[in-house]
Amino acid sequence: MSELTVLMIDDHPVVRRGLRAVLETHDGIRVVGEAATGEEGILLARATRPDVVLCDLRLGDGIDGVETTAHLRAAEPAPAVLILTTYGRDAEILAAIEAGAAGYLMKDLDPEAIVDALRSAARGQLVLAPDLATRVVSGMRNPRPRLTERERDVLGQLATGASNREMAQSLFVSEATIKSHLVHIFAKLGVDNRARAVHAAREAGLL
Repeated sequence: MSELTVLMIDDHPVVRRGLRAVLETHDGIRVVGEAATGEEGILLARATRPDVVLCDLRLGDGIDGVETTAHLRAAEPAPAVLILTTYGRDAEILAAIEAGAAGYLMKDLDPEAIVDALRSAARGQLVLAPDLATRVVSGMRNPRPRLTERERDVLGQLATGASNREMAQSLFVSEATIKSHLVHIFAKLGVDNRARAVHAAREAGLL
């Protein structure tokens, strides 16, 4: 079997060290680099051209694992990307797969299973535990609401508890425009008030 090269992206140094220690005990696997942020990982991937990138979902203040995945998959050549995280919300799993991830793994997974997943991803296979696969299929059948960029802006303001007037001032629009956006947001999320809109948005991974 040819050597499998792996790049790790995780904002926790202890996690990276632990993963490296596990991976480097296996013949045929070589860790070619570590990055603490998505931006750093994208640059490092260009330089090292790994077969697989093992990426956390949440990466501090920079871009998250989903956006990092999309950038990596748009590269040429594009590495396979495996998300390795502690977060297992349906919306996040689906977003990662939609961005091009080859799989979605939880950090409490057995180390041997992670190694097997890396090899499967390098072969072009989709790597998901049976329960996650079922949830992904369900999510694809019932896709999350698609908001416009301005509706996302309003939703972000809504989550802070801002009033219509405060949102209008912050976004440099009229209160009537804000009310119109809220009507559309409520309809897309299937809710009838501000609190439920924020809750539904969080559940759908929109916040």
